[in-house]
Amino acid sequence: MALPEQFLDELVARSEISDVVSSYVNLTRKGSNLWGLCPFHNEKTPSFSVSPDKQIYKCFGCGKGGGVISFIMEIENLSFIEAVRLLAQRAGMEMPEEDAHSGGRTRARIVEANRDAARFFHEYLKGPKGEAVRRYLEQRRIAPRTATHFGLGAAPDGWDGLIRAMTEKGYSKMELLSAGLVVAGKNGGVYDKFRSRLMLPVIDTRGDVVGFTSRILPGQEGAKYLNTGETQVFKKSRLLYALNFARKTKRPNLILVEGNLDVITLHQAGFDNAVATMGTALTAEHARTLSKCTRELILCYDNDSAGKTATDRALTVLRDVDLNVRVLQLPNATDRAGNLLLDEKGQPMKQDPDDFIKNFGPAAFEKLLSGSAGKNDYRLESLTAAFDLQDEQGRLDFLKKAVDTAAAMPSPIERELFAAKAAEAAGISRDAMNQEVARTRRGWARREKKREERRNLTPRQQLQPKERNLRYENLRSARAEEGVLRLMLLEPSLFHRAGALEPEHFSSPLLGKVYGLLRRRFQEGRTLQLANLAGDLTPEEMSHLVDVTEQPESLSHSQEALRDYIEIIENEYAKRSGTGTMDPLLAAQEKYREKKAYGG
Repeated sequence: MALPEQFLDELVARSEISDVVSSYVNLTRKGSNLWGLCPFHNEKTPSFSVSPDKQIYKCFGCGKGGGVISFIMEIENLSFIEAVRLLAQRAGMEMPEEDAHSGGRTRARIVEANRDAARFFHEYLKGPKGEAVRRYLEQRRIAPRTATHFGLGAAPDGWDGLIRAMTEKGYSKMELLSAGLVVAGKNGGVYDKFRSRLMLPVIDTRGDVVGFTSRILPGQEGAKYLNTGETQVFKKSRLLYALNFARKTKRPNLILVEGNLDVITLHQAGFDNAVATMGTALTAEHARTLSKCTRELILCYDNDSAGKTATDRALTVLRDVDLNVRVLQLPNATDRAGNLLLDEKGQPMKQDPDDFIKNFGPAAFEKLLSGSAGKNDYRLESLTAAFDLQDEQGRLDFLKKAVDTAAAMPSPIERELFAAKAAEAAGISRDAMNQEVARTRRGWARREKKREERRNLTPRQQLQPKERNLRYENLRSARAEEGVLRLMLLEPSLFHRAGALEPEHFSSPLLGKVYGLLRRRFQEGRTLQLANLAGDLTPEEMSHLVDVTEQPESLSHSQEALRDYIEIIENEYAKRSGTGTMDPLLAAQEKYREKKAYGG
């Protein structure tokens, strides 16, 4: 591990989990634990538990769990090193010097390289060779002050302009490759990734330049938009362009648009609450990030068919977070006299936020913003536009879609309001519509119950980890291995009685790994808590280990229980490795224990 383990132990000790979690979640004490609404999924009844005694959290709804470092990694979408750095700042601890080959050092150099590249591009834009990009910005009506605010730049029309500048600053070829600033050639050399482009640095909420997005100039060949590839710091599924500015807005909401230049135009027009994804569809991670920054989100995608499809997908993703969502549908393009403009195919001309602002100004956009539809009104408008309600078959098709849409809504109030409006649109009674929605929900519930019953036909299925990649090959041994870990965490002195039990005797690679980590910590005289293992386990592994430790385990006969568990592990190991056979009496005893464990 790159960071000293003693430092991590002290950091966890200073970062009391209930204090850290309570800065994100409202917690209420019930018994020995604290409870609140889970920050990782949408719920009405608290199922998120924090145990100050064990220094772990666990959601009994979505299954996430772990210690204080794991919590920060999940809630802030950070890597292990980044989460440790954030907690260290919170605890007033200075980060130790990191190994030159560590992930933390690599990340720091990537951020430094991106920052210096952004300065290079910005200076190039202001110089004589940046004239073509400056002309393009003038055509897009982006003012010089706005360009400076967003750190816009220009990439040279050459193969090594950035490479030469960065090499002079001491960056190696591998560092530039790690940052995604250059591309490897066939002959072993490298060349600039971005050439003859408008450059837009992407800045995260901590103020770090984590990568770039770019646009080709008109009349040139190549991809219209080009982003930094996935790096240690540039994750498209997490990043939102201009969130570093938008999260400071005085406006009561955020506006999500499709294009980065749409964002810049909106900010320039006074709408400093606009953000955009990085050329990708909205993800669950984006949704969680947005829900931390605002209570209301306005979707303002392009008004073409692709934009409508993206809106529908985004509404599905946003259903799982606690956000009031509205949809702003831009009208088709018109001239100032209100005449509809047509494209070269004679179809109504579509427009995006950038077009609308330039054609009609900020006041007109503000008016549209105020009249944006609620998400369910938008859904109903989309459905009514998709079917011919004057035709009987059209009404039936409309009602089928409307019933499914209403039935999927978690809130009974939303269902009733939507159903009433849909019934009115189709010319049927509210009672008939509500009955059909209720019937559909009952049908879904019956099917889900049957699926659950099939999953629970065998207790063995219930005892398996939820994550498929963690499934046990030898459930009998794995259950005993879980018991060993629970006992060791509850009573570390039992390690003295573990005898010759080794990690490789475990049938589950994960449980064996954790046993080895805990044993080493015990031998070094250090604390044994799951929270201290965050750097060695994935979030999924940590969540499963929390599940294991939350199962009941009595210490009244701990030594006898440990002996029984070890016997099962060693005998199962002997069968797998062919190193011995079981005593018949011991086999009968194990068969009885297995039957008892599985409810026989």
